[in-house]
Amino acid sequence: MKTLSPLQLHRLSYKPALPSLLRNIKEVIPLKHASKKNEKNDSNDSALAELIPHMYSLPHLHFERGETQMKFPALKVGVILSGGQAPGGHNVIAGLLDALKKLNPASRLIGFLNGPGGLIKNQYIELTEKNIESYRNQGGFDLIGSGRTKIETPEQFEAAGNTLQKHDLDGFVIIGGDDSNTNAVFLAEYCKKNNIGTRIIGVPKTIDGDLRNAFIELPFGFDSASKIYSEIIGNLAKDSLSAMKYYFFVKLMGRSASHLTLECALQTQINLALISEEIAENKYSLFDVVQQIADLVCERAKANKHYGVILIPEGLLEFIPECQAMIKELNIYLSGQKGATGQLRDKNGEERKELLRQHLSEASMHCFDLFPEEIQKQLLLDLDPHGYIQFSKIETERLLISLVEKELSERQNKGAYAGKFSPQPLFCGYEGRSGLPTNFDCQYCYALGHLAVLLIQHGATGYICCITDLEKPVDKWGIMGVPIGSLLHFEMRKNKKQAVIQKALVDLRGAAFGKFKRVRENWRIQDAYISPGPIQFEGPPEITQNPPITLLLLRG
Repeated sequence: MKTLSPLQLHRLSYKPALPSLLRNIKEVIPLKHASKKNEKNDSNDSALAELIPHMYSLPHLHFERGETQMKFPALKVGVILSGGQAPGGHNVIAGLLDALKKLNPASRLIGFLNGPGGLIKNQYIELTEKNIESYRNQGGFDLIGSGRTKIETPEQFEAAGNTLQKHDLDGFVIIGGDDSNTNAVFLAEYCKKNNIGTRIIGVPKTIDGDLRNAFIELPFGFDSASKIYSEIIGNLAKDSLSAMKYYFFVKLMGRSASHLTLECALQTQINLALISEEIAENKYSLFDVVQQIADLVCERAKANKHYGVILIPEGLLEFIPECQAMIKELNIYLSGQKGATGQLRDKNGEERKELLRQHLSEASMHCFDLFPEEIQKQLLLDLDPHGYIQFSKIETERLLISLVEKELSERQNKGAYAGKFSPQPLFCGYEGRSGLPTNFDCQYCYALGHLAVLLIQHGATGYICCITDLEKPVDKWGIMGVPIGSLLHFEMRKNKKQAVIQKALVDLRGAAFGKFKRVRENWRIQDAYISPGPIQFEGPPEITQNPPITLLLLRG
């Protein structure tokens, strides 16, 4: 057994509860009258039907308890962890193994190493009780590793198909986010088309919280990550209140949506939380955002409060219209012109700007000029393998600090501000991805693993696991399988129209944002901070079993 801390050792003994329907999966059968096939009415119908003819129109699957226990043949199932880490992944694997052994003790589980690349290269280990026993209820993805390889070329699909056939797998489970589950439906289509009998099942995962819809109430990992971040933010708020001299600018994970920022704001009641979706809807400029923060600092200074906490979503700049336009123009230039990055690297700041003026519009150049030189370098020189800007690496919190300092200085010169501003930047990022999962995520993930086996056993392929009624006690959770094809739509990705699962943004007309909007004005000047403290594993249910606030609000 690997070396573990006393708390990790203690967590190994935790026994996740299961929804009542999954407690004895030998008795569970599909409903005789499953929900009708998906009815699509948009203009993408024919294109999707042509792209995934076998996976295009499948029924939703619901289950009920049968009258007798059935006997099942041994199954052989493969699994990968795909994309970024999220607390709870190991419990999905534990749930898979336990469910397989409940169906038939001779069943086997194969773990492919380091994500989809392990499937393509046929790199694997067999997962047994012995090698997963020290990973139950633990964070991280280190049991089999993860990776971001996409199965997208004909050669990759062929290699993946060969591996599935070589192992004679009855089922294959992809644990991942929206891109990984999009990949799952295309792999299912490939298998069906080529008479490969492996059934492909997806499991929803991402700490960003943007894989959700009418059926997927929440991806796993979001609860744990939001609580890890909220502890940090609560500590900073208490420090700010104690020292009475710091403004903490905290950037939070969530490039495509602000779910984590909204959840952490509700958990900690800090002074200001920027919500990217609201900024986009109101078409706020970068200047408007800076003014909003500067106004807060000035208002609090009048109350003799020269401190506070501000939350910033990771993808904020991509939601600001002028920044969005600049990014698009920069991406076209940097990815399309051979040697552009090298040319820019060899020049100093002013020479770089002169070269850019030849390729950017006047508005985009003006936006670029607002950025400090260090941020400009990050934009231009730290590109991904395809030549695009890696916006997740842009230090938005430092950019806003720089612009707010400049704005406050100008106000000071006009005699409109006489406060003190001591900003401190912080990024809550990777530390939230691999922590010990909450009891909620432990139970949720364990149930997802059981449901994946149930779907495979009953012949489903191209489906994603959905646990419903997550705001209720675990025994009252529902289960269903949703065809991934029904979740696809077309959008532009890297200048190409692709069928993908749509990322879910914060619903500005939903109950969670509505609650935040009603109370945030009270938080601006009042020090209404809450310190949630560290994740609690034992004690009363209100501190050990509490799901995310946003989920409770959205579920009424």
